[in-house]
Amino acid sequence: METLRWKGCGFETRLSGLQIAVYWRLCLLLFLNSFLFFLDLYTTCTSRHADHRTDNRTAPEDNRTGPEHGGPTGSSESECVWLSYGQTLYIIGLLLGSLFGGAPSDWYGRRVVLQVCVSVHAVCAVLPAALHHPLFFITLRCLTGVCSSLTHSSAFSLAVEWSVPACRAWPPALLGLSFSLGMVVQAPLAYACCSWAALHLALGLPQILFLPILISLPESPCWLLLKKRTSVLDQYRKQDPEYMQQLLNSTGEEERAEPAEGAEPAEAGPGGLFDLTHLRHPTVMLRLAVMSYLGLTTALTYYGISLNIGSFGVDVYRAQFFSGLSETPCVLLPFLLARCGRRTVSMLTMFLSGLACLLSLVASQIYRDAVWGMSLALLGKFCMLTNMFVSLLYSIELFPTITRQRCLALVNVFYRAGSVFNTLLDFSAGIPLAAMIIYGCGPIIGSLFCLLLPETSQGPLPDSLEDCERQSRVRLNQVKTHLNQVKTHLNQVDSP
Repeated sequence: METLRWKGCGFETRLSGLQIAVYWRLCLLLFLNSFLFFLDLYTTCTSRHADHRTDNRTAPEDNRTGPEHGGPTGSSESECVWLSYGQTLYIIGLLLGSLFGGAPSDWYGRRVVLQVCVSVHAVCAVLPAALHHPLFFITLRCLTGVCSSLTHSSAFSLAVEWSVPACRAWPPALLGLSFSLGMVVQAPLAYACCSWAALHLALGLPQILFLPILISLPESPCWLLLKKRTSVLDQYRKQDPEYMQQLLNSTGEEERAEPAEGAEPAEAGPGGLFDLTHLRHPTVMLRLAVMSYLGLTTALTYYGISLNIGSFGVDVYRAQFFSGLSETPCVLLPFLLARCGRRTVSMLTMFLSGLACLLSLVASQIYRDAVWGMSLALLGKFCMLTNMFVSLLYSIELFPTITRQRCLALVNVFYRAGSVFNTLLDFSAGIPLAAMIIYGCGPIIGSLFCLLLPETSQGPLPDSLEDCERQSRVRLNQVKTHLNQVKTHLNQVDSP
């Protein structure tokens, strides 16, 4: 199979055909998945937009908001009240997916979970175009949130597990760029739709057409090794033996795949769908606590700004377009990670995000400058998005393969809890003062908590609890070596 070689960031990277096949499928998947993520920002606006265009028409047959024109049943005011709960139900669905979604991915594999969730997600996107009832719509929004949560966690894990350490920073950047571009395309697409049905058909039909592409999506090699699916691995080896050998060596799992004669077989994975034994280890618990706080803070800031982007006095379509456009520089993230590492970038982006939100508060509340207030808020949102993708990569590298998806699911629970909290606040009069203070101070405190985590760049993915402890010992050894070097330098300076 064809391979590509790319040189940059101080190292040479070889891209396998299998790796490229995983990347472009998942990028297209995230691009389409973003269509329904902020759908509720447009659904009510589309209905009102249709009502506004028919206000000057006197003939009743010209009304385009009734069920015969693809709109929901009932009056427009009643419809908008029902639809206002769509975002809350969607965020609750994301929370439920985070709470229960990690175990199926660890047990049945990333590929199967992606295929099922993307299929249900696509059907939920199209059904509201045919069944025009607000209660049915918000129920589908909850189910869509569950599928979206499982899709995101499984897609990021699959992309990272198909990457050698040299290019492990690229999946969050590429998938994040695809999601942002989807937001950019969604805004004009939603503006062009004149009815509820047209909006859902325009956003859902591309996802239906995408489904056959997922059939040939490769499974995670780490998961296949843990489950002893050697027949599938042999097929991958035949397609690209050199890259597969390099990938398996980087996971540190190759030796565990075939235990020595007389030795007890290595642990193949979780003992059951809801086994939480490995989560009680002190190292895992500390990392879970830190990453959970980072997830909670990230969601509070990112969704607090994203879901209320129209509160800055700008048209929602235009604001969402530039909101998505402001996230596209995240494609440069791998270059920054190659130079600075995961922990340093996390600390820097969280601190800058908090600082930008506090400055936005000053610009909007004291100087009454809406343009600077929105610009600084989007800067804080971009820094938090960068931290979000670094945290996804960081979490995958911090937790062992045997329980990785469960740990990611628990971190996502706090992340989604922060999202739900934002939907419960009243932003009708703009973002409250207390909320902006939380958006600013929370990330700054989180940047200090990053000091408790080890640096994981250029290292193998941990497959067991012992590998996690080894990561911490490597960090301690690096600190001791640095202190010894400083002590030696000081002694040389003091000596005559």
